[in-house]
Amino acid sequence: MDAYPLARRDILTLAGLASISPFAVDVAEPQNRAAAQSDTRRRELYAQLGELPARSRPISGKKRSEEERDGYLLETWDLDLNGIENVPAYLARPKGASARLPAVLFNHSHGGGYKIGKLEFVDGRSYLQPVPYAKELTGLGYVALAIDHWVFGERSHTSEPDMFKEMLWKGQVLWGMMVYDSLRAMDFLVQRPDVDPARIATLGISMGSTMAWWLAALDERVKVTVDLCCLTDFQTLIAKKNLSAHGVYYFVPGLLKHFTTAQINALIAPRAHLGLAGLQDKLTPVEGLDLIDAELKKVYAEQGHPERWKLLRYDVGHQETPEGRQEIVKFLKAHL
Repeated sequence: MDAYPLARRDILTLAGLASISPFAVDVAEPQNRAAAQSDTRRRELYAQLGELPARSRPISGKKRSEEERDGYLLETWDLDLNGIENVPAYLARPKGASARLPAVLFNHSHGGGYKIGKLEFVDGRSYLQPVPYAKELTGLGYVALAIDHWVFGERSHTSEPDMFKEMLWKGQVLWGMMVYDSLRAMDFLVQRPDVDPARIATLGISMGSTMAWWLAALDERVKVTVDLCCLTDFQTLIAKKNLSAHGVYYFVPGLLKHFTTAQINALIAPRAHLGLAGLQDKLTPVEGLDLIDAELKKVYAEQGHPERWKLLRYDVGHQETPEGRQEIVKFLKAHL
């Protein structure tokens, strides 16, 4: 198996990335005051995620295999991101590419498919359009990475409730550990020699949607965010008495004392953000979508880029539509 070439220089680079991003603050100049305030809020958001491994710990990976899949090359990796358990991953890249390319961190969904995980990236899901995102993204000329999150795919050795409870006893939060793995997966992605670190996007549906906007809120290296079918206003979900619609992974102790959904998403501004939602989707009540949309329109306008926030709604349930896929591709082409 091929070991990923992490030289001492690369490890120092990763450590540097962890120390300066996504939390770097320059308070010396008055014009950076707003950025400093956002950075303070990022630190506060990260602090809600329980006890986490150090962001500065070196990461590494070994490539299991490489194969040609439907017009692109698919690498299978074993990544050491958290120092606790192996994180299997797929890396898809266009054939014949020589220059550095834009890259996308794809976040898989939940849907009760604990054995699926990253397979969604290459095989698709019933609520996604027929072309899997590995093929779609490489067809656009992008490198794309998808990992198995805790309790999914090759990491589905423990049930979601048991893992949530075990971590809670240890002072950890399941969602926090999942977000941590995504942040470190971003570190792995941006230091690859075939990736342009200035052109990074993240996307996903359902649980993957939630991961996309959390990751972008915390990590300013994400230039484009696409979330499908999980831009859920927390207070509206409580009012609708529909907390059971979301898995237990979703719940972060104490979060509502500090943040609303809109406030988390406001940390993405003024970077490009496309949301897509179904009007019949009970996971994202329309009243909540209205609140988030109004707040983000205000935030993006105040920061001088109203065109970078867009929320599209379709008269469907929890699914990606053909029109939605077209809009996603268009948005990525425009902003990435």
